[in-house]
Amino acid sequence: MGRLTVEHFSLNTAKSFLGKNVNLHLKDGSVIVNVQLTGIRKSDFGKGSFVEYVPYGNCDVSKVPLRSIAWAELLNLLLLQTAG
Repeated sequence: MGRLTVEHFSLNTAKSFLGKNVNLHLKDGSVIVNVQLTGIRKSDFGKGSFVEYVPYGNCDVSKVPLRSIAWAELLNLLLLQTAG
């Protein structure tokens, strides 16, 4: 499984992960596990952006502030499906 580590998870980095399944590692140390990034939205209240994601096997869209993401870990779903 690949891992992209950057000092600053930027808008361009987020765009490169759109449509892919990842684990999102947040700056507070928590991890949002096995989600597909579906979009990037500007905040309605000033500057800032949100990354939209859908948990694997679900259809409900959630979002997290872009500035809260430390890095993303790219997942290979074929490995996860054959391991189970």
